[in-house]
Amino acid sequence: MHEQVTNVASYGAEPGLRFAVLLDGNGGCRTLDMEAVRRWTPADGVVWLHFERDHPAAAEWVTSRGGFDPLVAEALLEEETRPRVEGIDDGLLIILRGVCATPPDEVKNGSAEVDLVPLHIWADQRRLVTLRDSGHYITALRDIRLALDKSKGPKQTGELLALVSEKLVRDLEPVLDAMDEEVDELDELVFHGDAGEVRERLKQLRRRSVQLRRYLAPQRDALSRIEHDDAPWLKERDKLRFREVIDKLMRFIEYLDAIRDRTSILHDDLSTVISERIARNSNRLAALAALLLPPSVVAGLFGMNVGGIPGVNDTWAFVIIVAFVAVTSVATLMVLKRINWL
Repeated sequence: MHEQVTNVASYGAEPGLRFAVLLDGNGGCRTLDMEAVRRWTPADGVVWLHFERDHPAAAEWVTSRGGFDPLVAEALLEEETRPRVEGIDDGLLIILRGVCATPPDEVKNGSAEVDLVPLHIWADQRRLVTLRDSGHYITALRDIRLALDKSKGPKQTGELLALVSEKLVRDLEPVLDAMDEEVDELDELVFHGDAGEVRERLKQLRRRSVQLRRYLAPQRDALSRIEHDDAPWLKERDKLRFREVIDKLMRFIEYLDAIRDRTSILHDDLSTVISERIARNSNRLAALAALLLPPSVVAGLFGMNVGGIPGVNDTWAFVIIVAFVAVTSVATLMVLKRINWL
């Protein structure tokens, strides 16, 4: 096989193709162009092809030139998917989820949004085909590609697949750490922060933990299915790596459950704090009404436009009434303090 090769990684140089590399069996690779990909045969060695799933050129290659079963091609190009694994002949159809981060050139103010996005994979003895949407940026694949450029990457398909799974799960850790730190921050704000803001952040955090768990639980089952598959190109060392990845993923799922439980507890605490604030404000309003009650009663009685009101012709009547209101107000204030309303 005579293919065009380069020494520098080329991403997205051809429509629909992010990169194509031929593993050299020593941890390194050679970059292929699309014409070389079309001429590739299993005898040439292990090839890794990474496409943009939603690009017409990638769809055309998968359906017409990839040599896939029509059902496999349809699954590789499917839009909405959950993690799963299907064994077909000597290959595996794999759908996993990985952390999608904002590309480095689009990150603003040092922060990037993250989400779990699908990665469609076909793996057999001599070929690994991965597809992700053009708007997604999966750092796990980039890291493996850079390792291959430095001759420190995988040597065969099973090792490459295990490394992809390992990197996908690895990138979950900073996401969960950030969520845990946010829970700690909200724990402090529940009693001293703005209730509306805290409630909204708790709602978003709990929703996010549920969404992540929705995909991580089936991903754990999918990786377990790979570990127990009897494909000849999956070596024992590769299965050991899958076992470690599954164990880490199980701990992450438990971590998400803990975060979800903590947010539920904080939500209950916030509801209690809000209820206490409402009760305290109601008590203050009731105390204020009680303080104003004696003057209101006296003013109402002496303000009636009827005959017989005492003190009409008494010069000291107004002073006596003011003194009476002051005494009764002070007495009311002392009673309110005694019953802890103030």
